[in-house]
Amino acid sequence: MTYENTSMFAALAAAAEDRIIFDLAGIENSYDTLLRELPGLSVRFAMKACPVDEVLSCLADKGAGFDAASPHEIAQALRTGVPVERIHYGNTIKSDRNIIEAYRLGIRDFATDSLEDVTAIARHAPGARVFCRVATEGDGALWGLGNKFGCSPADAVRVLETARETGLTPSGLSVHVGSQQMTAEAWRSAVERLADVLEALDRRGISLDHVNLGGGLPALGYLDKRGRPLDPPTDKIFAVIREGMQQLREIPGHQLDFIVEPGRYLVADHGAIRAHVSRLSARQKLNGERQYWLYLSCGKFNGLYEMDELQYRLVFPSHPDAASVPAVVAGPTCDSDDAYAHEHGLVQVPRAAASGDPVWVLSCGAYATSYMTQGFNGFTPLPYTCIPGEDGGRPGPRHQVPPPGAGTPLEGARK
Repeated sequence: MTYENTSMFAALAAAAEDRIIFDLAGIENSYDTLLRELPGLSVRFAMKACPVDEVLSCLADKGAGFDAASPHEIAQALRTGVPVERIHYGNTIKSDRNIIEAYRLGIRDFATDSLEDVTAIARHAPGARVFCRVATEGDGALWGLGNKFGCSPADAVRVLETARETGLTPSGLSVHVGSQQMTAEAWRSAVERLADVLEALDRRGISLDHVNLGGGLPALGYLDKRGRPLDPPTDKIFAVIREGMQQLREIPGHQLDFIVEPGRYLVADHGAIRAHVSRLSARQKLNGERQYWLYLSCGKFNGLYEMDELQYRLVFPSHPDAASVPAVVAGPTCDSDDAYAHEHGLVQVPRAAASGDPVWVLSCGAYATSYMTQGFNGFTPLPYTCIPGEDGGRPGPRHQVPPPGAGTPLEGARK
């Protein structure tokens, strides 16, 4: 994990200015572990988790494809040199223009979850393959993603029947059990739901060729809102997924391959930010209590978007074993949302922390760049550096520029 990564620590120590650092070798190792645990499936990396060219090229070189959610992401994926057949349009929300552009770029695999969307695909992407996203509750995940995407099993059957009737190829089903899913039961329930749909499709003479098990695989290096280590049961999760794949393969009428769409699982623990202390201050609250606040140079709008649901591990390299005080951790902007949720516990920070002291923020490789604003309150996006992977990587400082069309994060974007 990042907080045990000597290469990452060395790169953080060498950084004189704020930046985010990605360890490509660590990402490669996570990819290899995933394939060992879930043999026989294909990986489509959820680009939204880390749309950094070097990271994408690293994964493409390992054999991954991409889960793209817009024509801009499709174009970025293609620039890695990955075959277009290893890219699918995984967003169920697409305008006519989006579909036309994706089809022009060579995409022939589209996610869907409604009759309106599948009809539009038939009109603007004739002959394409479609897989239907089946809804899940998202119980057990930090972000459940249970409302905006996915349809009922009955609707999934209707959608894929319509696909067949309109000249499309009904090719698969997909699910998403919620981002940073902390239970194995979520995948067990999803498999049962998928089995019901596969059996119903077989009765209607529709044969699918794949099941997409989506994202949700958890990162290991986070703390919860109270500052306690999150401890996902990864061994049990992988065992349940393997069992589920076997169960689905045994359903008659289908010859199934399997896809998974990891995002944070591959990158979160292999990214870290070299930040600095803006200020450690103490203010008296209206109830008379005195409260410390640690203001960092980065926060929710420039690297730490997920600080509302978790805590990132902090290292203060210039204050080892120093006396500490309990503080609220917050970013530098003039926005009250730019802070750790602190109702349930504060963070111990060095009492002697002074403006300019370096701070290392660990396990923040997922969504650090993709959710970064273009400069809220005048705080610019962080540049980034990549530590080389096995093939030598593509290291060097870069400045992260949000992709064209980037805007406010939407519910359900996380993997």
